[in-house]
Amino acid sequence: MSRLPACAVVVLATCCAATAARAADDGDTSHGRIDGDISASVAVGATFGPSAPRAAADLRLRYLWTAGIFATYEDGPLFGTSSDPRRALATGIELRPIFLARWLQGLESGNAYLDLTLDSLGLELGAVFAQPQGRSFGSRPGLQAGIGLQIPVLPRATGPIIGLHGGARWSDSALAGRVIEGPSDRALYLLVTIGWQQVFGAHVVDLGDRAGR
Repeated sequence: MSRLPACAVVVLATCCAATAARAADDGDTSHGRIDGDISASVAVGATFGPSAPRAAADLRLRYLWTAGIFATYEDGPLFGTSSDPRRALATGIELRPIFLARWLQGLESGNAYLDLTLDSLGLELGAVFAQPQGRSFGSRPGLQAGIGLQIPVLPRATGPIIGLHGGARWSDSALAGRVIEGPSDRALYLLVTIGWQQVFGAHVVDLGDRAGR
């Protein structure tokens, strides 16, 4: 029985090595990012802040790996914690300025893990709706601003990923300069997730050409 974990590690390492070798042979410095014009990722994890962590689900949709939208739902009671806020919903836009600038100029290193991680660095800005302890979901959104990074588990754009997203949040009261009552009004956050990313062709690039035919 003790040999089973070791065998599993050997098989996994062999598969990863074979995948990396195929990617190198292909000479694809985009590492699969231009296999399609749209990339989507779905992930689950936890959000950490000043109080107890919250369970989190994260959905992201991007165009040409560069610009997109995101939505993150967080729920403290799912972890059985008394987090503040109890729940939160954040949504907004994400901008990744590094990928196209590096790839179009041939500045990619050729190392899939390094390129995919570095080029995933993104700026995030959006609205956040929070449910403080003892209250209902806020009808007036606050502001969320942060940065994000996605680390590939395999050396391809399509596959499992580890996400790290952090920044700050302010409620509408905090933005208006009123008294800060707790983490629901102003707090730092760190979202840690694991999920799957898929690159696919939605033909958004040639949509105008196809419509004119």
